[in-house]
Amino acid sequence: MFSNKWIFFVSSRFSKVDRHGRSAVTSALASLGICFGVMTLITVISVMNGFQMSFIDSIMEVSSYHVKVSGFASDSDSEKEFREYCIHDDEVISAVPYLEAQALVVGRNERQSAALIRAVPPTICDDDSGFASEVRLWSGNFDISSPDSIVLGSDLARALGVRIGGIVNLYALSGGADVDLFSSDRVFTVTGIFRTGYAEINSSYAFINFDDGRKYFGEKAESNVVYGIKIEDQYKDSHIVAKIQEKFPALKVESWKNFNRSFFGALRVEKNMLMLLVFLIFVVVGMNIFAGMRRMVFEKREEISIMSAFGGRKTQIQSIFVMQGFLTGFFGAIPGLMLGLLLCVRMSDIFILISKATYYIQLFFVMLVDPASADFVRENSMFMVYASIPPRVVPAEVLAITVFGIFSSLIASWIASRNILKMTVAEVMRDE
Repeated sequence: MFSNKWIFFVSSRFSKVDRHGRSAVTSALASLGICFGVMTLITVISVMNGFQMSFIDSIMEVSSYHVKVSGFASDSDSEKEFREYCIHDDEVISAVPYLEAQALVVGRNERQSAALIRAVPPTICDDDSGFASEVRLWSGNFDISSPDSIVLGSDLARALGVRIGGIVNLYALSGGADVDLFSSDRVFTVTGIFRTGYAEINSSYAFINFDDGRKYFGEKAESNVVYGIKIEDQYKDSHIVAKIQEKFPALKVESWKNFNRSFFGALRVEKNMLMLLVFLIFVVVGMNIFAGMRRMVFEKREEISIMSAFGGRKTQIQSIFVMQGFLTGFFGAIPGLMLGLLLCVRMSDIFILISKATYYIQLFFVMLVDPASADFVRENSMFMVYASIPPRVVPAEVLAITVFGIFSSLIASWIASRNILKMTVAEVMRDE
């Protein structure tokens, strides 16, 4: 009975012989295909993660929080008890109260735009580090400590035509029956302009002082207070929701998974479809490996019959070719992994290079056709936006892609060699 060590020896001998034969090209192309497949998939998924997580982080840190708690009675001590509970709960990072209302904001030269006005404590940037990291200031400061001061999203400020020190009026404001729908007296001074990774927040959000919210949103504002909760692990939201509901059954508690459900679902579907399309690369490479391995099995039928005659079992002989498939996948997937990670690290430089290349190519053809229009050629600013968003490499996804690259080669080799002894030894020796 053969020892299993001979399998490694024979497989290595076959590999050395095939490096100089017709199978060398097939094996090299198969490894190259897996290399480019792994590299492409890692790069594409990481770039997409960067774009998607910039949206999700902005939504969760600025807009929706991890958990929202509302339903506080204005004539009870439930809000005070809840604040004390959050302070002593180790899983809660921050608990920020806020009020919000819809408004039609009037800016410079009567320019108007709809906005969501959120009243928050002046110390929100100190109390909530996640909020402070996502709200990146373009100009001014996030200073709403003074009465009637406001901080605007960058696109909202542009739509209103205002800068730092400018004046805006909350002309139409939603609220209770004691709030005037239209008023010219709700005048605020712009103290800061911010930008996040999510365009909708930039174009529609404005922040004012919590006391100003109580003043302008009406008497019912106290009963509409919402607490935005940030927790250590956002995926333990169900546990936190259950704890709060058990402690405060009268309050309404909602998880971040209930907010923007359709948006998060669309992002997930987009990512899954892209992964499916790029995974087709491995299907094509697997078919190439299958065809090459079938030809190799046919060419090695004499050697196979000899090993069988000397006592080699079918599974042992098949393992020789499966191991060659594994090596093909391994020597393709590992370089692909390193190239993919390298591209992710240098992705900002790549986008800038693409921007420069497209600009000069466009300029070249414009100079050939219409030199007078060359001054109107500009670089595509979107590439600079892409360059500013770093890719997010998720180790679990990278590992899954690399393993799948090796597995595709392995399974193709196994399928190609499963009928390895379909002919009897005597038939093969007689034909030879």
